[in-house]
Amino acid sequence: MIAGVRTRFAPSPTGTLHVGSARTALFNWLFAKHHHGTFILRIEDTDQKRSQSIFLKDIQESLEYLGIRADEGPFFQSQRAPVYQQAVERLLSSGHAIHHEGAVVFQTPPQPVSFNDMLHGTITVDTSLFERLVLIKSDGTPTYNFACVVDDADMRITHVIRGDDHIANTPKQIELYQALGLTPPQFAHIPLIVGADRARLSKRTGATAVADYRAVGYLPEAFVNYLALLGWSPGGNRELMPPDEMVQCFDLARVRKSAAQFDQQKLDWLNGQYLKRASAERLAVLFEERLRSHGLLSNHVDRAWLARIAALLKDRMKTLQDLEEEHTFFFVEMPQYQEEAVAQFLRKPGIAQFLGQLKERLAGLSTFDTQAVEAATRGLIAERQLQPKEAIHPVRVALTGRQVSPPLFETMSILGRERVLNRLDHAATTLAA
Repeated sequence: MIAGVRTRFAPSPTGTLHVGSARTALFNWLFAKHHHGTFILRIEDTDQKRSQSIFLKDIQESLEYLGIRADEGPFFQSQRAPVYQQAVERLLSSGHAIHHEGAVVFQTPPQPVSFNDMLHGTITVDTSLFERLVLIKSDGTPTYNFACVVDDADMRITHVIRGDDHIANTPKQIELYQALGLTPPQFAHIPLIVGADRARLSKRTGATAVADYRAVGYLPEAFVNYLALLGWSPGGNRELMPPDEMVQCFDLARVRKSAAQFDQQKLDWLNGQYLKRASAERLAVLFEERLRSHGLLSNHVDRAWLARIAALLKDRMKTLQDLEEEHTFFFVEMPQYQEEAVAQFLRKPGIAQFLGQLKERLAGLSTFDTQAVEAATRGLIAERQLQPKEAIHPVRVALTGRQVSPPLFETMSILGRERVLNRLDHAATTLAA
């Protein structure tokens, strides 16, 4: 246990929260929580031209979705100009910085700079390879490296955990720490996330924003679980881990140095496992939210009815999006019929008559539970001396519009008597005729 740990996540509101940035936030949060430390959110919004409130909202909502909550902040760099001015004046007065063409530039002495990375060990860089290090631009705004150092020192950050792509910035920042007479934090540069083509994860190869995965319907605990496993292993071949267990196990020593490959199939599998374990009541709430957003629910909905649907579907779903993509037949008066399914199963001799008879048989039931519906349907199949599959498949298509559906008799009971009878009548008189 390390005492006094303070980590930070410092996104720029110039775009939506990227999966890679979300994983960085998660690792900082896990490290802080593991050591009973403090996690800070800082918004690096000095680029006023590109910073937008819509992106800030996305960052905040995405972190909330992931369950990553700051102990301090958010702090905004755009509100900290006096702090940067005070620091730059110190560097000017000490001779470490000069005015140049309207900007303030750091005087970088040519020398080797070494730092100990918690993942990669000792890294040494020759400062003669640096480009000119601007501290304050000609428009008066601080640059990334300068503001980052001033803020991390002012906020007493003890550990900076960030992507490998920042390794080149670290020697420059250490030079600034030393010039300001400050002690640098410890650094850990974690591997980047790559796609199946081993190139850096980008929109070209798939979704990259956390909001995209939220919209598709990944449960937050499943997505967090998957992010944690991108480059980190808890050991013992463990894969399903709730947040409190991740906090307990998290160790930077178990973070791999090589790039982490984003595996969509693994994410889908993991989300499916969490869906199976979720209660039908919780899923009913999530179903209602999605269905309303897609205009598939009226103002009044029976939450218990949605819970029955959730219990039926949760073992079959990869994401919540499957609900509106494959199971809208539960929520509309008439399903959208797959032409191929209609042609294969409904347009056969005798099917229209069978569906009409089944409608009459079901109309006379005193109850419409699964057991009663199945008994009536199988009884008619036996009377007609049909093979079960010769009748079950047409009924499935008549009621759902699809060749594949959840278990038929549970589906019929959930659809309810009125919709089942209407759809059987429609199939018998219009589709199978």
